[in-house]
Amino acid sequence: MATRIELVPTLDLCIEGTARQEYKKSADEYMRKGKKDRKLEEKIELLRTFLETADFRKLRAESEKHLIEGKKVRFILTSGKGKPKCEMKIEAVSPT
Repeated sequence: MATRIELVPTLDLCIEGTARQEYKKSADEYMRKGKKDRKLEEKIELLRTFLETADFRKLRAESEKHLIEGKKVRFILTSGKGKPKCEMKIEAVSPT
């Protein structure tokens, strides 16, 4: 089964910062466990590859225009051959 990660940037923390934060959290968790965890290893590898290959300038430009409009933006990362697949989903936030 392919690894799937959901990243939710905000106006305060862009997609790159969100990915770095998730990478650090996952790496810290892996070190704390002190034993092999294949699923966590795959997640860390997917995040590392995404951080090394993504065009963050483009992703920020695409996502921030929706965030400014008050919409929720989610990036779905999935593993594949070579570069990770990244899909952006936009959701309207209903007024409260």
